Amino acid sequence: MTLRTTILIMSAFGVISDSILIAFYPQFFELRYGLASSVHVGAYIAAISIAVMCMLPVWARVTRRVETLHLLAYTQLAATAFCLLAIWAPTVEAYWLLTMLMFMTKASYLLMFPYLMRLEPANQHSVTIGLLSVVIHIGAIFGAAVGGLALQEFGPRFCVALMAAGDLAQFGLCTYLIRSGRVVRVLSADEGERAAPAPRRTPEALSALLKLSLLMFLFDFSAYLVRPFFTVYWEARTGISDQLLTGVIFAIPGIVALFALALRHRMASQPRWADHTLLNLVIGAGGLALQASESLWLIVLGRCLYGWALYQVIVKLEVTLFKVSTPAFYARDFGVTNFFQNLGVLLSSFSAGYLVDWVGVPTSFVIAAAGMLLTAVIDRGWFGVDSRHRTSAEVCHA
Repeated sequence: MTLRTTILIMSAFGVISDSILIAFYPQFFELRYGLASSVHVGAYIAAISIAVMCMLPVWARVTRRVETLHLLAYTQLAATAFCLLAIWAPTVEAYWLLTMLMFMTKASYLLMFPYLMRLEPANQHSVTIGLLSVVIHIGAIFGAAVGGLALQEFGPRFCVALMAAGDLAQFGLCTYLIRSGRVVRVLSADEGERAAPAPRRTPEALSALLKLSLLMFLFDFSAYLVRPFFTVYWEARTGISDQLLTGVIFAIPGIVALFALALRHRMASQPRWADHTLLNLVIGAGGLALQASESLWLIVLGRCLYGWALYQVIVKLEVTLFKVSTPAFYARDFGVTNFFQNLGVLLSSFSAGYLVDWVGVPTSFVIAAAGMLLTAVIDRGWFGVDSRHRTSAEVCHA
């Protein structure tokens, strides 16, 4: 296997591990510890975001002294150990402690993304990001379906064991790359760059990075506001309690993303409207609003529209990051934008728990749709993602 293929497979295992329970935490905590509080579920998912957003910059700093894949081997092995211990956590407090340590250590796998982008030529960035996005969506589909089936047939402890297996697979692949000599070392290049005079960023470059980060924050807040409680909402709205089917419905956005990628590769040139940021944000808002309907089919249609918009906008924003950054700053800038993205998910998770108690899930969908429209307005008047893609020779660093 090539280095890129192996990293893509590792990313898939990481996403599958994360996705096994993400859609079923309300059911998980009720089955395992007898807790049925929506606020508790929101707080737990928010705590995951805090763990990741705080530790990713730390791991990015460590990679200035340790090769990325060597670091990943150690951290994923540690994550596996914490996850295995969580299987037998006797109390919810012990489960919180062990799984937070797990997420803190496994957060390092996100550094595979900027590491891979450093190895790819600039004209391949959009293709690579598209492949990564598809791998993430396939992993989310598989993880949600397997998680629903495992929770229904084998119980919550087995789901935690599956999460540990995903982390162990990443450790195994890292070890394979290191021992086979396929690792591309970047520390020597970094040392050369540090020996040279440090490049100074222009105010325009810093402003562009900050604006993009704030845009990502608002988009992620809106896109993931209702995620923690969608499965409970679906089962209550439809009266269908089959958790395997619930997992598939939850994964519809990922299925639509695969369709969008296949469409992009089959067409010689994609129509401009297909990845137009403003249009896709409006489509995403419409998809979120439709999910507040009482009709089963309108909910499914809303998931499809939401999935299309989610894929197109995420890819566009990620490509934009590498247009306003340079290779020497990829890991650092990725850490900055990832901090804002996780902050958006964090606040949405906290807000979701209270909103569901206060106004219910349907109104939460409407609030999320309004946030998506606000993102479109801010981008149109303040940043302009599409305009940055039309100017191929933009210089953001001095």
